[in-house]
Amino acid sequence: MAEKLYNEGDYKRAVRLFEQIAPKYVGKPQGERVMFFFADSYFKNKDYYLAGYQFERFVKSYPRSDKIQEASFLGAKSYYMLSPRYSLDQSETDKALAKLQTFINNYSESEYFEEANTMAKELTAKKEKKQIEIAKQFNKLGEFNLPVLVSAITAFDNFITDNPGSIYREEALYYRIEASTLLALNSTEDKKKERLEDALSSYKNLMRYFPETQFKKEADKLAETVREELSAYQNTTLSK
Repeated sequence: MAEKLYNEGDYKRAVRLFEQIAPKYVGKPQGERVMFFFADSYFKNKDYYLAGYQFERFVKSYPRSDKIQEASFLGAKSYYMLSPRYSLDQSETDKALAKLQTFINNYSESEYFEEANTMAKELTAKKEKKQIEIAKQFNKLGEFNLPVLVSAITAFDNFITDNPGSIYREEALYYRIEASTLLALNSTEDKKKERLEDALSSYKNLMRYFPETQFKKEADKLAETVREELSAYQNTTLSK
């Protein structure tokens, strides 16, 4: 009856019946079929927590099943569906990425490989988005607090180092210029020259990797300001 309801698309009623009968089939020949439909009923009902859990149980219980690839994929996809928007805690995203990576590593020839790879890239981009938005927030707060600006620069440096292929790399390189320029302009004389040169180095990095950057106008303006300040600093030093 439960399988009939499943085949008819009545997943809510099907899952209620599977919950009752599944324990009776543990260790029996029919158990493999029942447990897969049980897990998939949760998935079709969008109850992704329980779907992920049941697919994991299936994979552990029936490692030689013909459904092992599909169950592994749907288990990973269940966790993917639980990943929240980037501004929230990303623990579920980390779990989903781990599950997807395991699937990708184990089943590179699977029909589900491309979809799994696409989902993994999406989740990676989401984590990168959170990371760069935190760095940008430091940058914004640093307008009135130089130690926070130093934290912003460190955050951008870490992002650039940790995520060389990120879609947000260009953005990180630009905001690194903005933060380092602001820090240099508000520094004491003993630190100004070094920080101005660091800001100019940031500009050169952006131009090296993204010569046609969308931030070119803003970056050029910041670089001009830095060069003027550096020239003024050097002239002042020579006149002493």
